[in-house]
Amino acid sequence: MKSNFCLPAFALAAAFASACSPAAPPEAASLPAPVAQAPAPASAPAAAPSLVAEGSPAASPLPRLVVHKSPTCGCCSAWIKHVEKAGYPVEVVNGEDLNPLKLAIGVPAGKGSCHTAIVEGYFIEGHVPVEDVARLLAERPDARGLTVPGMPVGSPGMEVPSGEVQPYTVYLVNRDGSSTPFSQHGR
Repeated sequence: MKSNFCLPAFALAAAFASACSPAAPPEAASLPAPVAQAPAPASAPAAAPSLVAEGSPAASPLPRLVVHKSPTCGCCSAWIKHVEKAGYPVEVVNGEDLNPLKLAIGVPAGKGSCHTAIVEGYFIEGHVPVEDVARLLAERPDARGLTVPGMPVGSPGMEVPSGEVQPYTVYLVNRDGSSTPFSQHGR
């Protein structure tokens, strides 16, 4: 089924309803080839001079998110800006049918959205706030990833002029495909 993920929320929900203790992070090798992370180069280039003052803790660079989306989706692009504003580098992969990717990486049926990101072996499905992405990467649960089903009004990339935020839940998708609440927003 070819999908256009920039549909109204009710159409998107209908499409996905029918379709589709801390541990080390999942290995990128467990993801399908198109989304596996590239191996590290054999020899690293010389480090650039540090701009961090001596004696202050150096922040480690944030990992790259590979975002799969429709080339015409405006809310996906707005979510990417939300992530980039927080300092995450982003690589965009445009495609018309994201269902094969979602199935291959284990996005549960009924828990999909309009875009899928991959970061350090986890998927980030839909309009997940960047603070939840950061928490996932800090805690490193033995899980597949995070999802915000549908397209909740007021979630990152779905902001409205009134500032309204529809209450929504970010779910952690466990290795067995079950999901548990990870965070709540819009209360």
